[in-house]
Amino acid sequence: MLSETRPPKVGQWTEPALRVLRERYLTRRGGEVIETPEEMCWRVATSIAEGEARYGRSPAAVREVATAFYDMMVDGYFIPNSPTLMNAGKGNGLQYSACYVLPIGDSMDEIFDSVKAAAIIHKSGGGTGFAFSRLRPKDDVVASTGGRASGPVSFLRVFNSATEAVKQGGTRRGANMGILKVDHPDVLEFIDCKLDGGITNFNISVAATDRFMDALAKGEEFELVNPHTQQVVGRLSAHEVFERIVRAAWRTGDPGMVFIDRINQSPANPTPELGTVEATNPCGEQPLLPNEACNLGSLNVSKFARRSESGEWSIDWDEMDRVIRLAVRFLDDVIEMNPYPLDQIDEMVKANRRIGLGIMGWADLLFILGIPYDSPEAIGLAGQLMAFVKDKGHDQSARLAEERGPFPNWSHSIYQTIRPMRNSTVTTIAPTGTISMIAGCSSGIEPIFALAFQHRVKQPDGERVLTFVNETFEAIAKEQGFYSEALMAEIAQRGSLHGIPGIPEWAARVFKTAHEIPAEWHVRHQAAFQRSTDNGVSKTINLPNEATEEDVARAYRTAWELGCLGITVFRDGCKGEQVLNVGIAKKDAGPAAPVSSPTVIKPRPHGLKGMTYRMETPIGTAFITVNETGERDPFEVFVHVGKAGSDTMAVAEALGRLISLTLRLPSPMSSVRRLEEVIGQLAQIGGSQPMGFGARKVLSLPDALARTLAVHIGQVEPADASAPAPPPRATSSKRIGDLCKECGQATFVYEEGCKKCLSCGFNEC
Repeated sequence: MLSETRPPKVGQWTEPALRVLRERYLTRRGGEVIETPEEMCWRVATSIAEGEARYGRSPAAVREVATAFYDMMVDGYFIPNSPTLMNAGKGNGLQYSACYVLPIGDSMDEIFDSVKAAAIIHKSGGGTGFAFSRLRPKDDVVASTGGRASGPVSFLRVFNSATEAVKQGGTRRGANMGILKVDHPDVLEFIDCKLDGGITNFNISVAATDRFMDALAKGEEFELVNPHTQQVVGRLSAHEVFERIVRAAWRTGDPGMVFIDRINQSPANPTPELGTVEATNPCGEQPLLPNEACNLGSLNVSKFARRSESGEWSIDWDEMDRVIRLAVRFLDDVIEMNPYPLDQIDEMVKANRRIGLGIMGWADLLFILGIPYDSPEAIGLAGQLMAFVKDKGHDQSARLAEERGPFPNWSHSIYQTIRPMRNSTVTTIAPTGTISMIAGCSSGIEPIFALAFQHRVKQPDGERVLTFVNETFEAIAKEQGFYSEALMAEIAQRGSLHGIPGIPEWAARVFKTAHEIPAEWHVRHQAAFQRSTDNGVSKTINLPNEATEEDVARAYRTAWELGCLGITVFRDGCKGEQVLNVGIAKKDAGPAAPVSSPTVIKPRPHGLKGMTYRMETPIGTAFITVNETGERDPFEVFVHVGKAGSDTMAVAEALGRLISLTLRLPSPMSSVRRLEEVIGQLAQIGGSQPMGFGARKVLSLPDALARTLAVHIGQVEPADASAPAPPPRATSSKRIGDLCKECGQATFVYEEGCKKCLSCGFNEC
């Protein structure tokens, strides 16, 4: 064992970093945190450095390496993936890798063996990817039973339900990727499988072949192949299938596309003699063979910006070289020390020794250098920087091969005729969700989501509003003389600099947020980094809510044309909009499709007048509108809380719709009498965070709605509930994301292929 004496260096942790560390990473005993961030870094550093002893290093040399690992993490230069931080050195037997791919064979035994393996991996904090492409199509005859196969989508739902039942030790929830080849006969069912909102624990992607993309370019059909018989069973128009993918992605963010043949012809499959890559990890950046895993970590590239005496900023390439080499050594040692959850995974990982060194802090680096994200200069620097990381990383892997020997499958790899490598892959640009918060930098290669946002904290004497500002932006604004508290508050309300008078023109160009950057530049960044990345690149192509299906299609086509291995898009608010379509018949629906009956439900007049009320609730400010007929009868209710597309807004809208339906259905009761019954049902429903005191205490959104309706029909005076107020003004605080289900803040955003909270670090991957 290494000495317990920790090196003297102390980290500079931001408040969000400390919050995330306390909630998710630091060791607890009896529910109480008993570890400091520095102690965590030393725990991880000493545990991983023990791998050095397996190659003959002395205890003194091992401690020297551990100290270097510690300094690298405490300085925020490099952070490993979350399972390593959570589990290394705790002796809990839980593994250190974030991503796995498991095989799914075409038999019940193989399918449910994979369900069990996934549960074991999720329990210890890993995410899993699956290809359902080997499963026979729906209604295919099963020879052993004479029955009919249920098809890949039915088993996708089985895996989704199993994931729902497994909670990952309270620190990470189950995350999966489901992939189906585009030439599978059930591909159309797969493309649409998330439209009903039922599959919540999977990202899905269509594996597009070169043949499909060629047919798409030529406007031709392509063949569908039964994977069980290998027989051609049909043909589809490539254009129509692509349109179906685009339409579903526009509505829900899924499916993405992975260019599966391109993956298998690239360094992402370094051992093609041993097998074909069929799937990736949950966020799509890590292609893996069946039963393979990868150990990931990221450099904070903003840390390598240096200022000369003349005031010019540049990158310290020598220091980056040093940290790259140390990080590669760290990740190779993780392979040695990792208690893999299954023997077959342990064997496969140690045969190929994949590692994935990526980057974070890219947007911050561009801010420091004064380079707009949407500029050719940024694209050029992206290519230069990632080429440097790959070159130095590969060189260090080759040096480790001289020390320790190449990865066992080297003689069967694409590197067999050149310099031996210790690792079959070295670079991956992975999601950095919470580790970028720990490092105090921007996520991965994404632009920032907001320059500032507000965090609301309920206290006994009322609500306190804290403004969190991007540290790099704040420092530059102070240095350049345009910083003020008022400006920061204004930015937090707006979410960006756009439209704020008095801002320098150069600042408006440089400090852009994700939704201010055209999709083309998002894709171009992904492609620039991909050119020097062995594995894949995690990047979400964020689109504004008003983006069209053609915008999605253009992004997918551009990703293919520029050489990306895959692509994920996310149109702001799209996750919630599907709720608006529940129950609406599809064009090709059969006789059982629901139809409206205007003779039963009162039709809505062309115009109605009403009143909008403002009501403070435990989950934010609600604006409740009650519209009436010309006879002053309540006719419909609208409830608005939070951002369009958020889960909270979906619930609020559902309440309004159900009350409106109650008012429009035939009934012997008057509309006011019906509202009285609704009030009786909603009043006093309790939630987890009531607000206020005495008679003004509001228990939940339903309780707040009941109070407002009571005011409207005159049951109580406005002072007893809330006073009427006009709709929100354009200057009201801008919500930059959904409401987080853990901390309740409107900072739950989608980037790097994953939903995460900017306030508390909760994520769904």
